[in-house]
Amino acid sequence: MERRVVITGLGVVSCIGNDVRTFWENLVAGVCGIEVIDEFPTDGFPVKIGGKVRNFNPEEYGMDRPFIRKQDPFSIYAMAAAWQAVGDSGINAIGPDANIDPYRFGVYMGSGVGGFDTIVREVEHLFEDRSGKWVSPLFIPTMIANMASGNVAIKFGAMGSCLNIQAACATSSHAIGEAYRSIKHGYADAFIAGGTEKDAIPMGLSGFANARALSREPDPKHACLPFNADRGGFVMADGAAALIVEEYEHAVARGAHIYAEIVGYGATCDAYHATAPRPDGTTQAECIRQALAEAAYDPAKDRMYINAHGTGTKMNDVAETMAYKLALGDDAYKAHISSTKSMHGHMLGATGAVEAIATVLALQEGIIPPTINLDNPDPECDLDYTPNKAVKADINLGLSDSFGFGGHNACLAFRKI
Repeated sequence: MERRVVITGLGVVSCIGNDVRTFWENLVAGVCGIEVIDEFPTDGFPVKIGGKVRNFNPEEYGMDRPFIRKQDPFSIYAMAAAWQAVGDSGINAIGPDANIDPYRFGVYMGSGVGGFDTIVREVEHLFEDRSGKWVSPLFIPTMIANMASGNVAIKFGAMGSCLNIQAACATSSHAIGEAYRSIKHGYADAFIAGGTEKDAIPMGLSGFANARALSREPDPKHACLPFNADRGGFVMADGAAALIVEEYEHAVARGAHIYAEIVGYGATCDAYHATAPRPDGTTQAECIRQALAEAAYDPAKDRMYINAHGTGTKMNDVAETMAYKLALGDDAYKAHISSTKSMHGHMLGATGAVEAIATVLALQEGIIPPTINLDNPDPECDLDYTPNKAVKADINLGLSDSFGFGGHNACLAFRKI
């Protein structure tokens, strides 16, 4: 028998807030967290802006100094988001007060790259001294992309399935979707699911800028322009997000607060190009259709919000608009849609989970966060993209979609409960 699956805990670290309440309030207020980068010199870089995590103290999230010293920031961000989500949920697999079987409690915490800071630092050590003796013995267990999941599992006693889902910008949407499927079909009772990334570093900035993927707008507050005719690329950002994905009856039995129910998950591949999306939107539309079909979407009854991938690149925004029209027909014009990346930037492997949280909170609060900077809409992007200001709306179905390099497409469907 298929089981119902719900969300019972949330946690976030981002450039617009290091806790869920601050993050949500800033989204609704249209606050942009993108700034000129001052973490490292950007002289000579064509791109000097990003969404950087500010005022972040790992010790406030249950980590001690020895752990912090040894870990890459991507793992530290993951731990902070998971710590919030676990605390919010009240789920516990450790000790006499445990309320879940640890072997039925898993972690799917994805990262697109892993320990990027660590990789760059230790490569520099290698080239400074060709013998390799100055490469840290902690290099491998610090930089490997699965270590965020591993560290979270160790901290919270999650002895079930523990994986790093890795699918570029669709990473954490797939992590949540695969957790949903595992619970739905009886393989687990709960997961800590999400994503984490620390890629807005000189190497990451250089790589994406030279690939002509990034916005070169010097004004950080008007650089990320989803669905705007003036858009010129995405803006990199760091951070992490985690959700507690749990079987419904298990959550009810322990008295957990339920934010929303996961009711659908779509997954397709463009099978088209390494970096460009399929321009006609067909594979993206199929991904959306799959999630809607599993959610038993009824156009006559459902009032929908879509958190768009909405990167602000020339090709993505048009292809995504076409995908909505293919998947929904004329109903695409009735949906509330927005790109919260306009405020928190593109968090790569973490972005799907951050946007899933925004979608869940939009359902719970009845508020559509805006797409800021939408002052010159692209005529080809002619749907309701919620320009500049949040709006109240009576919605009961939320979609969050993510499209990544390599053609990875994921769509999650949530219902108000």
